[in-house]
Amino acid sequence: MDEATEAALVAAAVAAREQSYAPYSGFSVGAAVLDGEGRIHAGCNVENAAYPQGQCAEATAIGAMVTAGGRLIKAVAVAGPDTGPEDPFCTPCGGCRQRLREFASGALTVIICQPRGIVARHTLASLLPESFGPDHLD
Repeated sequence: MDEATEAALVAAAVAAREQSYAPYSGFSVGAAVLDGEGRIHAGCNVENAAYPQGQCAEATAIGAMVTAGGRLIKAVAVAGPDTGPEDPFCTPCGGCRQRLREFASGALTVIICQPRGIVARHTLASLLPESFGPDHLD
């Protein structure tokens, strides 16, 4: 992925975070996925008064990608709130790691960012080791 595409992916995740609906937790998250066609699809977390009914930002972005006909994720950026250098940052939850795995291999680049910029990079394999995916069902 070139620098311009990476910058656009991060910007889309940060912008999506601004649209988050998080009245209960106050923890806004945005995500953006780069599909196999080079298109970027963004989403934010959407909470619900019935807590288990909320939706993570990654799930929203994946849904947008699938709706647009995408079936492959080449990269993902996840944007959480600005924190200090010693504070934890926002990585995908376990459920979203599995959702990403449905459309990507362990080599997927996972960019962790905040409004101030990129704070970490991972592969999906490092976040979800020994994962189970569609290739196990072939």
